[in-house]
Amino acid sequence: MYAFDIERPSTIADAVTALQGEDAQALGGGQTLIPTLKQRLAAPSKLVSLSGIGEMQGVCVGDDGAVCIGGATTHATVSREAAAHYPGLAALASHIGDPAVRNRGTIGGSLANNDPAACYPAAALASGATIVTNNREIAADDYFQGMFATALDEGEVITEVRFPVPQAANYQKFLQPASRFALVGVFVAKYADGVRVAVTGASENGVFRWAEAEAAFSADFSASALDGLTVDADGMIADLHGSGAYRAHLVSVNTKRAVEAAS
Repeated sequence: MYAFDIERPSTIADAVTALQGEDAQALGGGQTLIPTLKQRLAAPSKLVSLSGIGEMQGVCVGDDGAVCIGGATTHATVSREAAAHYPGLAALASHIGDPAVRNRGTIGGSLANNDPAACYPAAALASGATIVTNNREIAADDYFQGMFATALDEGEVITEVRFPVPQAANYQKFLQPASRFALVGVFVAKYADGVRVAVTGASENGVFRWAEAEAAFSADFSASALDGLTVDADGMIADLHGSGAYRAHLVSVNTKRAVEAAS
């Protein structure tokens, strides 16, 4: 590690002000940033901790029925407090990492980092969530822009994430046992106007929607509707854990499992 300053604001306004300083970096749960600092892959002169901002914590239900989660809310809190309102999302949160990660990592930090194998991006994209920042509201379809890339501007903070609650939903993850990230994860959400399917862990471009599966499930919400449909292996991640073709196969397998479980 190296020397840096740290600020612990208690309000969103103070956090935004602190982040306007030169070479400042927001700190959520630190599950990605701290290892990055240890490896000297990043060297901000100031960290701005968001963990003490009360208005960015907790789970509630909005007037429109959406589940609203503060950006500084930990995975463990989501798994407990969202269970009665959005069971599929709560179940996803309960299987992120291990207990240490779930009690430190935050939903805002995960979405801001947008790791290509993270779980929350699949939930946000499949749910048609809205990412709320200190400046604006961003639809999930516009928010994710590639591997580790998002629509966030410099110094912009995720203050809340709003999830429309589906009629049925499920997340299936084939995890990499050492990191517990998704080798391939698929979130399926059924709404009155159609089905959304989001895939994480598989593509070189990060989380994506599988449009062909969405069309098939919107007509017939059953695993058999996927028969004959496959994902192109081109552009899939290939590494020591699995080839692109293997990941493409897992997309189909996990999607079927998710629909079966949701049904």
